[in-house]
Amino acid sequence: MESNVISHASGAVSNDFGRALCVITGASKGFGRCLAKQIAALLSPGSALVLVARSGDKLRELQTDLAASDAGKKGLVIRCVTADLAQKEAVEETMKAAKQTNHLDIDRLILINNAASLGDVSRFAVSFTDPTETSSYLAFNVSSALSLTASLMDAFPKRPGLRRYVVNVSSLAALKPIPSWVLYCTGKAARDMMFRVLAAEEPELRVLNYAPGPLDTDMHLQARTDSGDLAVQSSMRDSHTQGQVLTCEESGTKLLKLLLEDNFTSGGHLDFYDV
Repeated sequence: MESNVISHASGAVSNDFGRALCVITGASKGFGRCLAKQIAALLSPGSALVLVARSGDKLRELQTDLAASDAGKKGLVIRCVTADLAQKEAVEETMKAAKQTNHLDIDRLILINNAASLGDVSRFAVSFTDPTETSSYLAFNVSSALSLTASLMDAFPKRPGLRRYVVNVSSLAALKPIPSWVLYCTGKAARDMMFRVLAAEEPELRVLNYAPGPLDTDMHLQARTDSGDLAVQSSMRDSHTQGQVLTCEESGTKLLKLLLEDNFTSGGHLDFYDV
């Protein structure tokens, strides 16, 4: 991670996030797992990480890795929540873990809404005749992000000295229709607008829709293998073969740089290639 000494709007100068509470969803693998490791290195002693995912084993592996790293030696509090965010109980469990850090005198609250699924990309829009299937997808990919964000902002309200950040891990699919990706495009577009509204309603919040670019993850493998639209499948496969996909570390570095610099327009959509 490159060093960034930044003058924030508040006038403070910092090369890290100070004493912070950071909540990351979808943290067990891929981009979320990478972000957890990267951001841990930028937290001051006594900070807390709440890591949320459906895979408990992978979360515990990550927790062990972080505890053994330089970040762990700083006394970083790491809490894992194994849960499916499509369920109300999962949001409640995440909030319980976050509230356990209420005793910390934090400088920053950072929520990274990373959890998402591609959905069934083998089919086209006209095949989704069952509303239960669509509702289930949207519960995990859209509703849960709103519920968790609202709950966390309510539990940690604005106060002098606290800067609050909400990141929505977005996609080009929020802006561009991609054949056979109707669920994914719909979910990403809905999330972008949801967080644009949040930014308009809460001007004190720093809200960012960040599209990390094409990442070399399990989701990219699914896209280039299962996409029903053969042109999309071929394009995804070619981008991977030709080395045009990004590592999670590359994109994560750019996201954290954006947060440290804190110069983005709140509620805006920024792609990896835009900055």
